[in-house]
Amino acid sequence: MPQLPYKVHELSVGQLSARSGAAVSALHFYESKGLISSTRTAGNQRRYTRDALRRVAFVRAAQRVGIPLAVIREALAELPDGRTPNPADWARLSEVWRTELDERISQLVELRDRLTDCIGCGCLSLQKCALSNPYDNLGEQGPGARRLRVDRGAKDPEDRRRSGGDGEACTPEEQGGACG
Repeated sequence: MPQLPYKVHELSVGQLSARSGAAVSALHFYESKGLISSTRTAGNQRRYTRDALRRVAFVRAAQRVGIPLAVIREALAELPDGRTPNPADWARLSEVWRTELDERISQLVELRDRLTDCIGCGCLSLQKCALSNPYDNLGEQGPGARRLRVDRGAKDPEDRRRSGGDGEACTPEEQGGACG
C-alpha cells in the first residue's frame, strides 16, 4: 500500500482509492451520496482531505455489517461540523446498529430453520401450500412472502394468525406439514 508523505494534505481520487481499498467508482458514488466530499483543482480534478480515509473506512465497515448507505449518511450528518468519525463515534453508532443487526440475524436464523418446511408462501411448496393457502388467499395481500415476519408482540400462535398480513407466522404445528 503506497504511503503518503506527511506533508500531503490533499489526496487525488487515485491516491484515496489506493489507500482506502475502495474503487474510484465507489468513491465517486460515496461522494454523490454525501458520504465524503472533495474540492476541485483549477483543472477540475477532485481532491480529498486526509480525513476522507477515515470516513471511507467508516462507510466500508458499516456496509460490511449490512448498514444501508442512507443510515450511514444520517449517522455521519449527526457528527458536529461534519467532522470525521472517531473510535467513540463508532462505538456509539455500532451499539445503536447492534439491535437492528440482532433482529436481522434472528430473522435469517428463523428463515434458515424453516427453509425445508415453510418457505413463507412465496410459494415453492405448492403441494403443502394448497392445505394452508387454498386458492392463493395470501396472494390477495400483495406480492412477496407473507409468512416470514413474525409479530414479535404476539406470544400466542392464535394471536399471530389473527394479526394477518406480514405479522402472520407459521406455528410449530404448521411447520410440520401444512405451512405454505
